[in-house]
Amino acid sequence: MATVSLPAGTSSLLLDIEGTTTPITFVKDILFPYIREHLEDYLSTHWEEDECKQDVHLLKKQIEEDMKQNRSCPVHTVDQTVHTDEEKAIREVVENVLWQMAADRKSTALKQLQGHMWRAAYASGRIKGELYHDVIPAIKRWKGQGLKVYIYSSGSVEAQKLLFGYSVEGDVLDLFDGHFDTTIGAKVEAKSYERITQRIGCQPEEITFLTDVTREAKAAEEAGVNVVVVVRPGNMELTDDERAHYNLITSFNQLELTGRD
Repeated sequence: MATVSLPAGTSSLLLDIEGTTTPITFVKDILFPYIREHLEDYLSTHWEEDECKQDVHLLKKQIEEDMKQNRSCPVHTVDQTVHTDEEKAIREVVENVLWQMAADRKSTALKQLQGHMWRAAYASGRIKGELYHDVIPAIKRWKGQGLKVYIYSSGSVEAQKLLFGYSVEGDVLDLFDGHFDTTIGAKVEAKSYERITQRIGCQPEEITFLTDVTREAKAAEEAGVNVVVVVRPGNMELTDDERAHYNLITSFNQLELTGRD
């Protein structure tokens, strides 16, 4: 693919993670299975701790909201192996978390719990954040050219910082000027990008958003933000119309800054 020039007025780059800086397989084959395999043990071990209680509280509020919106929720069946109220409560949380993950939900409650579980896995060295080889050299180049670089992901800010703090390239957190997650709004809603623009303190046209998801790209465009769609192995196939509409890159190295040294 050809190089893509950013507008001369670009001051900030906003990066998605999954499918953009990081292979989708890392999330699907490493991070998510870790949650599924260790969830019940984690809850049993940390159930009485304040952080875990807050996570469970958020999940229960999400369940209540889902019921108000008439969204389907997992049906609790009687499990004869459960003997105490705590075991029953833990099993219900497990069922809900697994259901949300199977439905690819992006709820803040789910992402917060996942982030806390991944923290222990990263710190122990069981998991290292994967990054495409072109990502860090490109970000260093952009920073050298005076750009600010932010992350916007459906994963919690804590999970983002874990990925970049315990990455295969080491701790690269100092390369980023800020992090945003779904607490600022869903990635498919234009309002979220308007809020990010306000938080960064610049005009929408000064930001370029890099993502692999065209629904997110469309929302960013509606907010006046520039968009580049990243095409990586394993990412969702683009339609002919999408390919014609968006600037596409397969590597961060294809991004050129006009009017800068």
